[in-house]
Parts: sequence; structure tokens; C-alpha cells
Amino acid sequence: MSNPTHIDQIAERVERLLLRYEELQRTNALLTEQVHELTQERDSLRSRLSAARARVDALLERLPDSSAPMSAAGPAHGRTPVGSDS
Repeated sequence: MSNPTHIDQIAERVERLLLRYEELQRTNALLTEQVHELTQERDSLRSRLSAARARVDALLERLPDSSAPMSAAGPAHGRTPVGSDS
């Protein structure tokens, strides 16, 4: 009569395994969705970074060339340097 007990144990274990399997499927679906959302966020941030770099590059292009001669006013734009008597 040990067969029904052994079969009952196996059936109980199968039930627990099925519940665990369903739980893992739900967890996997949630993690897959999270990966998808984070991938979209990463791509968006990369795009924004690229646009910001392009804006910075455009601003840098507008700056005068560092090898160009300075104006007559000098680097202080006509202001007298600190400690100067003139």
C-alpha cells in the first residue's frame, strides 16, 4: 500500500513545480518588459546626448580661433588689470 503514498508525494511535488514554473514565467515576463523599457530609455538618452554634443560642437565652432590675434583691448576687454596704476 505504499504506492498511493508515493504517487501522492510525486503528485504533490509536480503541483509545487507547476506553481513555481508559473511564478518564474511571470517574473520572466516582468523582467523582459523592464529590459525593453530600459533599452528604450538608454536609446533616448543616447539620442539626447548626441544632440547635446552637436549643440556644443556648434557653439565651439562659433568661438573665435585661439590662434587669431587679440583685439586692441586685450583679453580683459578694455578693463585695467588689477593692481595696475594706469
